Amino acid sequence: MLDRRNLRKCTFIKYSLYNFTIEEIKSVTKDFSDECRVNDDTYRGLLDDARGLIKAIEFSEIRHVIDLHSKVNHVNILKLLGVCYNESSWSYVVLEHPANMSLHDCLTNSSRLTWQRRTQIAFDIAMGLHYLHYCIVPSYMQTGLCSENIFVTSKFRAKLAVLSRNLNPTIMGSATMIPGLEYEKFDALKTLEKENIWEFGMVLLEILSGKVNIDTTSSIAFLGGEGAEGGCFENLKSFMDPCLKENYRLAEALCLGVLAKACVEHDPLHRPSMDDILKVLARMV
Repeated sequence: MLDRRNLRKCTFIKYSLYNFTIEEIKSVTKDFSDECRVNDDTYRGLLDDARGLIKAIEFSEIRHVIDLHSKVNHVNILKLLGVCYNESSWSYVVLEHPANMSLHDCLTNSSRLTWQRRTQIAFDIAMGLHYLHYCIVPSYMQTGLCSENIFVTSKFRAKLAVLSRNLNPTIMGSATMIPGLEYEKFDALKTLEKENIWEFGMVLLEILSGKVNIDTTSSIAFLGGEGAEGGCFENLKSFMDPCLKENYRLAEALCLGVLAKACVEHDPLHRPSMDDILKVLARMV
């Protein structure tokens, strides 16, 4: 069983968290009603006039979530506001909840997502991932990245929900210097990084097309450019979200499409790094 004293120590690393009771969690989620449900294990609720995301989590995982957020301070990552310890059942973490819900929600009604907003959202996601990959120790790879765990503020800026653990702690968290272990850690991180890049590429394709859960193979067919001259551009126009009504820069759209294609390459070694991705997107915002 997890020692609560360790939890208290984690809680006060860099900032303090509110300790919610299970009664408060039930109250703000209307007893976990479907009306407040975001997905299978996440709910939304009103916390002192501020919206919050309430996510179910195993009690044993809370320390890892707090540990991670104690190292994270970035505008493109959701803040951890509080926790609810409940040893007998699921425990809960409470995160800030941006006004425009998830990117997935925005894409299902994408008429408000102008081209400028889409490129800014793509850049914000890349900024958050770049921070996690390169600016905290140990590096954190946001595996499971998708439009459902990317959230959009009232000003259409993106924030990532970061909750899961990097890897098995015996690989990532051990301080013991075993010969060869540092190389195992490096290889494991590189593998996760390339998976993360693939997931980012899929999100880019969703941003371009306005469609969620798209098929990888068919989604990059627009870059084939086979047939008549200019076929690549015509295929690209057909792929783009109709809600944009061609109110976008064609060269930028093609650049994003090529970037997305590179991210979802079958061979992970051919995928770019987040550093490379950020350099491309920085030219568009």
